[in-house]
Amino acid sequence: MSRHIGTAGWSIPKAHRECFGAGESILARYATRLNAVEINSSFYRRHKPATYARWAGTVPDDFRFAVKMPKTITHEKRLKDAEALLEAFLGECTALGRKLGPLLVQLPPSLKFASTGFFQMLRDRFQGAVVCEPRHPTWFAPEAEALLSAHRISRVAADPAPVPQAADPFGDIAYYRWHGVPRMYYSDYDDAALAALEKRLYKDAWVIFDNTALGHATANALAVTR
Repeated sequence: MSRHIGTAGWSIPKAHRECFGAGESILARYATRLNAVEINSSFYRRHKPATYARWAGTVPDDFRFAVKMPKTITHEKRLKDAEALLEAFLGECTALGRKLGPLLVQLPPSLKFASTGFFQMLRDRFQGAVVCEPRHPTWFAPEAEALLSAHRISRVAADPAPVPQAADPFGDIAYYRWHGVPRMYYSDYDDAALAALEKRLYKDAWVIFDNTALGHATANALAVTR
């Protein structure tokens, strides 16, 4: 069983800097305590392959990067007619080499489930780990789960969960993406919530804390790694 624990982005709040070791960059310092990070900036803008390669060269061998798929694919194209965008993204992020973890496909809340050729197109070009965070209720029906399974795509366990099923992981990778409750991105998780989460990590698991607005993500991630 392997666990990859981290935050969305690798900023280190001032209040927690003393918890990390020395390093030539913030990422290098971050990697002294946490063994994973979710690159969210890729959702908003492209990064050169050399940038991904530089990041990979900054961290230890056991460190892994999850990379969020660009919004041009998921939110603007809504998974349609996105072949050129997908190929460009894969050509960039795969420069992480063996330190590349799952690709994160976060779908807009308004995107209903429909049988789509996007995941087959993705699998024709990429054989690594993929996790999907759907947010419309139609993605939690058996037909949607069958589509994800057919393409070896795991479903994110989100908190807060848009529907009850969204709280539980689905697929080979248990990828917990905790955004903060009750106020998304802002709320802290207490010791009881974190202890309950740890008990659920029974297989290959990722835990990414996205409650970064007030710095709670860093403290929560460090608590889970104790």
